Amino acid sequence: MTLSAAGKWRRTTLAPLALLQSRTFRSDAALEALSKASDEKLPNLLLYNYPSFSGAFSALFAHLFHSRLNLPLLSLPFSSVEPFRVGDLCIQGLESCYLVDFVGPRGFAVELARRASCEVIGFDHRKSALAELPSNGEDCPENLTFRVNTEKSSSSAVYDYFSSKLAGIERDNGMGGRLLEVEDRDHVEMVLKYIEDGDLRRWSLPDIRAFNIGLAEWRSKLNCFTNPYMYEQLLEISATDVILKGKSRISARQKSANKLLDKALKIRLGRGFYGECLGVRADGSSELSDEIGKQLSLKSAAAGLRPIGAVIFMQRRNLKMCLRSIDTATDTSEVAKAYGGGGTPSSSSFIIRMDEYNQWISGNSR
Repeated sequence: MTLSAAGKWRRTTLAPLALLQSRTFRSDAALEALSKASDEKLPNLLLYNYPSFSGAFSALFAHLFHSRLNLPLLSLPFSSVEPFRVGDLCIQGLESCYLVDFVGPRGFAVELARRASCEVIGFDHRKSALAELPSNGEDCPENLTFRVNTEKSSSSAVYDYFSSKLAGIERDNGMGGRLLEVEDRDHVEMVLKYIEDGDLRRWSLPDIRAFNIGLAEWRSKLNCFTNPYMYEQLLEISATDVILKGKSRISARQKSANKLLDKALKIRLGRGFYGECLGVRADGSSELSDEIGKQLSLKSAAAGLRPIGAVIFMQRRNLKMCLRSIDTATDTSEVAKAYGGGGTPSSSSFIIRMDEYNQWISGNSR
């Protein structure tokens, strides 16, 4: 069952994949929550980009603000896989709707502001979001505000927004206070700095790679609708702990990669038409393809071959070959495109038939 734009339930027939996605994102439970919010005339709604850490932390800060002031708020993850429609969000009594870490496809926020007749505020940091904003010639409703800052991540912008808003309200009431408790403020703000370093592609902070690898395990917990403990868990994240875990994983991955590197063999790219390089079978270790490929690229160059590393593994009954190079003058995609794949000069991949692959490794000792 799905909810139509008119607010009535109607039966739909979905393919198995679509049904799975519907349950995961634009689920019946989420639509029922919106329907209940409409019945109760809930004044505040927040949609956050899922599965994004900037989106999840933004939802946390909105939650803390509204909880401090005892203001009802419904927060829901918004995924492009099975997104909410404007009609889903036009609930009775709505006064404010926040779109955090995304502004939606072109026209989405404008239509929402017009149909929901509430204040709509969108936060984003991506340059691509600028293309989705109304152009100068378009009519932008007065109740719609975009806060797109390409120099500050969405999570930092939302943190500053609700911190400032809370400070102003409590100052007017003769009270003092901050959005975050003293014991949480320093480590949360440090996590925000690392998230921003990645969001803005700066990669300037110490151990940023280890941080991103260590943080990855939290991604499965970023759905506040299915994980009622998300806010508490986000407050517990420490950049120091995440970096330590990331370093441990990097070390373990490197050990696994080294074992495979010892099994490298010569690959005749395109049966030799594109030269030769070193490659390795990595069945069961496809997650290591990038780092293995880059190291093979160095070993291949040192051996007098093309500076390309080839990582080959089975993927859903197909044999996949990933090519990597750290040599800026080398274009791995010319090989990939010739065999129906694609990618960039430094990173590409394609599916290869087993009989063809055997031709590429012929001459290697077994």
